[in-house]
Amino acid sequence: MQDFATSTYQRRKVSPNRVKVRREPIDLSRYLKPIKSMATYMAGAMLCCALIFVAYRVLNATTFCRLKTIDVASSKHLSREDIMTITGIEPGKDLLRLNLKRMGEQLSSNPWVETVRIRRFFPDSIVVSVIEREPLAVVNMGFIYYMDNKGNIFKVLNQGDRLDYPVITGFSEDDMNSDPAGTREALKSSWELLKILSEKGAFILADVSEIHYDKDLGFTIFTASGALPVKIGYDNFAAKLDRFARIYRELMAQRPALYFIDIDYSDRIVIKKT
Repeated sequence: MQDFATSTYQRRKVSPNRVKVRREPIDLSRYLKPIKSMATYMAGAMLCCALIFVAYRVLNATTFCRLKTIDVASSKHLSREDIMTITGIEPGKDLLRLNLKRMGEQLSSNPWVETVRIRRFFPDSIVVSVIEREPLAVVNMGFIYYMDNKGNIFKVLNQGDRLDYPVITGFSEDDMNSDPAGTREALKSSWELLKILSEKGAFILADVSEIHYDKDLGFTIFTASGALPVKIGYDNFAAKLDRFARIYRELMAQRPALYFIDIDYSDRIVIKKT
């Protein structure tokens, strides 16, 4: 058996196999091309935005239809100057840029205004038509309010407002808060009574100084001449007033001797003398 430990044979070192790899040069243009396209797109977009902004500023500063004619329909409580101030209308403004809806809302916020219509006519005109509320009476509810001819309480009286209307009493703002439905119904009844009195007859609204409401007794009318109380109750106002009108002038001749009149009956009139 051969002893390899004492052998003079030497192994050759074998170099490992090497594969020669051929390296291709990197084509950077392939990666830069999308970046260049994106940059071009962004530059174009920014240029478009700048052009749009400049065009907007130019158009915004240009008045195409300059307002010249302002036609305001005549009104009783609001003057032409009041209406122009509230709406902001003035000659020289651009007719196209006027916001008619907002102007109408501004006018409608005034308590005197019932309806409003604003129209523009090209190239340079605008027409404002206002229908105002007409007071029928004043309602004393702590503060004094106007009631219009449709039964709406619409305005607190200020200094300078007319007071020569029939006064409705017996209501309070506490009643409106605690019993809004009942108070509105009673106010509606007072309006119905006022409407009947507004019609032609021997006893009309001009003969009335006050209408008082009581939850238990109903309505009492006070005459303009001598403040004579006339009890009329809750309903059937037309029939009761028709009977009363027939003898009203005769009764007024006896006014100093009368204490009150009760017409809250379907078939008679009760007269109480002093």
